[in-house]
Amino acid sequence: MSLKKSIRRKPRDAAVSRFERVQDACRQGASLCRQGAAIAAERIVPAAREGRDIAAERLLIARSWSAPRLIRAAGYVESDLAPRVSSLLTDMAHRLEPHPRNRRGRNAALIMTAGATAIGVAGALLTRRSVSRTMTDELRESESEHHPTPSDGQMRSS
Repeated sequence: MSLKKSIRRKPRDAAVSRFERVQDACRQGASLCRQGAAIAAERIVPAAREGRDIAAERLLIARSWSAPRLIRAAGYVESDLAPRVSSLLTDMAHRLEPHPRNRRGRNAALIMTAGATAIGVAGALLTRRSVSRTMTDELRESESEHHPTPSDGQMRSS
């Protein structure tokens, strides 16, 4: 007989009986698994409860141990560390801040410009005054030529 599977048809009754045997084996395996799980649960549940209780107790111990240390650390930060950090940051800010520029050059240029402007305005006013004096002198001379004054120093009325 060869190792290849036989492709001839088997009787229907034989196939059904094989399927039923496989189903029975699966049922037996499932029931054995359920029984084993129930036994394991009976053992594990009390251990899990005990572990939970121990963990809760140790958590409370850890909290009571760490609370005073945190309070002490907070006091240190507030009283010692924070002022040091603050002064360090302030010093760094002062070091980083740019120095004020020297404004002497700008102020000197502004003063020189204001002085030149003042001299220019004064010169313009003096020029105007001298021009107006010259014009008034010329007008007086031309009037005196056209209207001679009497010898007694009084003006004639027209």
